[in-house]
Amino acid sequence: MKKFDTQVQYLKYKVLREVARKAWNDTLYDKLLDIPKIIIPGPEPTTRCCIYKERAIVEERMKLAMGGNPNNPNVIEVINIACDECPVAGYEITDVCRGCLAHRCQDACKKDAIYFDHNQKAHIDKTKCVECGKCSEACPYGAIANFKRPCEKACKVKAISMSETKAAQIDNSKCIACGACVYQCPFGAIMDKSYILNVIDLIKKSQNNEKYKVYAVVAPSISSQFIHAKLGQVISGIKELGFFTVVEAALGADMVAYKESKELTEKGFLTSSCCPAFVMYIKKSFPKLVGHISHNLSPAAEIAKYIKETDPTSKVIFIGPCTAKKAEFLQEEQKKYIDSVLTFEELQALFDSKDLDIYSLSEDVLDNASYYGRIFARSGGLSDAVKQALKEQGLAEFELKPVVCNGIEQCKMALLKVGKVDIGNFIEGMACVGGCIGGAGCLTHGEKNKDEVDKYGMEAYEKTISSAISMIKNINN
Repeated sequence: MKKFDTQVQYLKYKVLREVARKAWNDTLYDKLLDIPKIIIPGPEPTTRCCIYKERAIVEERMKLAMGGNPNNPNVIEVINIACDECPVAGYEITDVCRGCLAHRCQDACKKDAIYFDHNQKAHIDKTKCVECGKCSEACPYGAIANFKRPCEKACKVKAISMSETKAAQIDNSKCIACGACVYQCPFGAIMDKSYILNVIDLIKKSQNNEKYKVYAVVAPSISSQFIHAKLGQVISGIKELGFFTVVEAALGADMVAYKESKELTEKGFLTSSCCPAFVMYIKKSFPKLVGHISHNLSPAAEIAKYIKETDPTSKVIFIGPCTAKKAEFLQEEQKKYIDSVLTFEELQALFDSKDLDIYSLSEDVLDNASYYGRIFARSGGLSDAVKQALKEQGLAEFELKPVVCNGIEQCKMALLKVGKVDIGNFIEGMACVGGCIGGAGCLTHGEKNKDEVDKYGMEAYEKTISSAISMIKNINN
């Protein structure tokens, strides 16, 4: 039964599963080096030059599965030993070059990097080339191609470059932890740190008569994952892991929609605060616009704050599609409310680390949020929710003019226009294309995920945002 989009995800999952399995059994540090042999049993290598290199890479994956480099503040890290299979990126002359007489490519190059052989075929002197792309634009045959590495191509904030050893390196001053590079790297050489051991430790302590309860706050995009199981079975599975109860982050989204819509009427212009990667992008690339960021917490933090205030014994774990959420919960303001973060990939690893067959479980109920809270998971959902919240609070006379940004490139275009042209009064920024359903920590990606989220939202269509919020007191029961 296929659970993942790619084999890279599957390999990452296997490491997480084995680390978690040993952590449950208290044998992690006793038999830590057994894991590479379990993952790569040998004797023949499957993806690398030798079995020894494969196992060495698995050991690096294990380190990330156990929290990664504590001296690196970024939750995204490069496995240098795994980053050696991609060709050096840059502009290259392809076989399409006809050796024409016009030599437009040479004329366009201001660095004299284009030269010709005896057959008049063009070549690029890499010692002179500055990767400006002018030659590619000038070639009438389209014979000059830019072969960017997948990670560089995926990173729309230009946080990835090549080191002197030609391995990828991440500029932490630019990185927004969106995880696009993690999902796109064909060799899994870039990974997000995992806090799965923290979560297991909290659950085990709560089961050993510690005086606290562990809550799972699940993102609404969970409805598009675990496609071979019903959502109610997934909720039952989470409780079987040892969580006290499961709460929808979408309920926090309902709360945010109410607060954000009111804040918008007071200030007249806002950028959304729901996507941590988008918020990080503004702070790092558009610092002059920081004052326009909504002062509301993200939906996950908002509902976690409520849980903490009403149940002082609670520990809150957010489960969702987002690698940037891991960076968010480490911030001083957020860590007061969220104790750890799991992706859907890691949740699957937790299920299987305990040999938990969620497909055989009975269905539990997840019935907290409104339709509008649930559709936060996809692009445009937040704007729809803010519009509804304005209506429910008697503020419908305020003209909402949303700018829905689907992916960080659209976010950039909208932010560049702020203060220069009239683009609207509310920028909904989602760093991942499609919204949260396109997050790097998803098991699967695709258009069908949007349909599943909308279907999930329609199950609560009769609820207003205000009625969902009024029922919030029931989540601790």
